[in-house]
Amino acid sequence: MSLPTYQCVPSDEPYLKAVTGINNRPEKYHKFIRILTLSTIVITTLYGIQYILGIGPPILFGGCHKGFYSSRTELPIYYTLPSGDKIPSVALGVWKASKNEVGLAVQTALKAGYRHIDGAWTYGNEAEVGEAIRTSGVPRKDIWLTSKLWNTFHAPEDVEFALDESLARLQTDYLDLYLIHWPVAQNADSSLDKELTANPYPTWQKLEEMVEKGKVRNIGISNFNIRRIQNLTGNPLKYKPAVNQLIEWAKDNNLLLEAYSPFGGNGRVKDSLAVPVVKEIAAELGITPAQVLLSWQVQRGNVVLPKSVTPSRIIENLQITTLPPALANKLEEAAASHRPERSVDPSKDWGVDIFD
Repeated sequence: MSLPTYQCVPSDEPYLKAVTGINNRPEKYHKFIRILTLSTIVITTLYGIQYILGIGPPILFGGCHKGFYSSRTELPIYYTLPSGDKIPSVALGVWKASKNEVGLAVQTALKAGYRHIDGAWTYGNEAEVGEAIRTSGVPRKDIWLTSKLWNTFHAPEDVEFALDESLARLQTDYLDLYLIHWPVAQNADSSLDKELTANPYPTWQKLEEMVEKGKVRNIGISNFNIRRIQNLTGNPLKYKPAVNQLIEWAKDNNLLLEAYSPFGGNGRVKDSLAVPVVKEIAAELGITPAQVLLSWQVQRGNVVLPKSVTPSRIIENLQITTLPPALANKLEEAAASHRPERSVDPSKDWGVDIFD
């Protein structure tokens, strides 16, 4: 269902009288207008009360949530992938969300208006995520669900098994997006599979088969650098990667990016939120430092995957807003003023330089 569209008109009274014939309407018409106005006030009040209480917006338009995805934004609420599917620009990430916490986090997010949940097989919480979605009351078709193929399942004969396990735990028969989690293939004992690491094409071909079977709608990659992406895309692909995590190169090659740690990750959140320019922009706009960073990423054209199990922060992270160009440029300058730092790099543990 789609929302109706409206055309703005001048607010001067003579124009309104000419268009509506307001002085020439019968009494029944004026009564209808009074009822409609009262209903609008009641609906608006209901929306405001529910928002203040933190229990999410009322569903006034059936399954359509587009109009409520963010209450203060002109930023895109979704991006369109090559398949035509629309991926919401803000997701709840469930990495490190422990058992007995993640379910409440997912339900809080869905009630607040999120329609994108980003998970993975290796997070170990897919069963609780799936149950939270099932009991949320939000139709599965309205939720974008992402999972990821773990390193030990890159062998073509193991891909479908791993996918089916995720599907069963999530209580769904398809994923909206399935990513190769890392550009590293491992054997069952976690030793390095050098051949599949050097050439992920056989793994990708099996993922393409999952698309054709209808078990996955879109496939993509995660933690691949440019060399590794080109190594994969140099093959005759039926489906090109839909999502990755690089910036300028990805834009030049029509590849959507996801920021999986938009606050820095791994103990760096506090430092990221305390950066002076971030705090200055937050104070000037009357938003939080977290909202500044999330808004900036979406404004750059990236999907953001903030993680939290705290209800107030989950709700806060959805409320993004357009940054004035001058302030957005200040953030870009601050980001470019130091060498890039990688917060997650398991290369030593896995015996391969992932980002070489």
